[in-house]
Amino acid sequence: MTRNGRAGSGAPDGLVIVDKPAGFTSHDVVAKMRRFARTRRVGHAGTLDPMATGVLVIGVEKATRLLGHLALTEKEYRATIRLGQTTVTDDAEGEITASDGATGIDPAALRAGIEELTGDIQQVPSKVSAIKIDGKRSYVRAREGEEFTIPARPVTVSSFVLHHHREAKAEDGTTVLDLDVTVVCSSGTYIRALARDLGAGLGVGGHLTALRRTRVGPYGLDAARTLERLEESLEIMPIAEAAAAAFPRWDVDAQQARLLGNGVRIDMPTGEPTGEGTPPPGERPGPGPVAGPGPVAVFGPEGRFLALVEESKGKAKSLAVFV
Repeated sequence: MTRNGRAGSGAPDGLVIVDKPAGFTSHDVVAKMRRFARTRRVGHAGTLDPMATGVLVIGVEKATRLLGHLALTEKEYRATIRLGQTTVTDDAEGEITASDGATGIDPAALRAGIEELTGDIQQVPSKVSAIKIDGKRSYVRAREGEEFTIPARPVTVSSFVLHHHREAKAEDGTTVLDLDVTVVCSSGTYIRALARDLGAGLGVGGHLTALRRTRVGPYGLDAARTLERLEESLEIMPIAEAAAAAFPRWDVDAQQARLLGNGVRIDMPTGEPTGEGTPPPGERPGPGPVAGPGPVAVFGPEGRFLALVEESKGKAKSLAVFV
């Protein structure tokens, strides 16, 4: 991890893993990071709602070009779902629209409801999400009182685990059931939509009351830093380290590196990916094989990060070149 003190100017290319506090939008965090890093070239991968906390991946300088590819990866959340009340936003920040209560829910029905929302499912995002409908953000349409529908889209919920449940009294006196859960899912999955749909399936309504993202791909809370800490000392994960952690790795020789740098589509090895993660100290993975869908990080003979590529008809198609 590169540490960039406050005395310097500018910042190296790389990622900053932020532990986003509640009450901040993702854009608020980007604005802070632009000030900390002294550059306008800052972006984020995977929006977090203001209510949510946890891992937000920030790209600085050239690493902003990694973000669109990082956003396609798996994410993990800890959440609290409240059954027995429905809100207009599907979370605790919205106005309550129904308070049916959640007494006497059959545990078997609860387990079945969670199971039904696990795996490859079709999910309708919340109407106050940032999804575009005919070029216009859904939350803008909702705020303006428009009547519209959002089509369901495929998402994958790899794991939806209930850890604890407890009865509670809501502010209006309604008896509700709070569920502490962990969800592992694909990018684009809305946890508040899972809460809404679980409550709807049980006939009592539901919404999200707490959300903490604990992982985005290989980047977890152990690598995340608070804004207060980053303001004191900006810690940036070098772009090569970030790419090696997030994507399968392909090491090429000097001639292949030159060809890739010149935009030539060279033959791509086939077989199983070398896997994610930085190799042990003193070791470097071999030249392949690195087939399979999705981006692959290409490294030169001296371990320099060269490009992100994907396989296309047996050739390496460049997604982003960093040399």
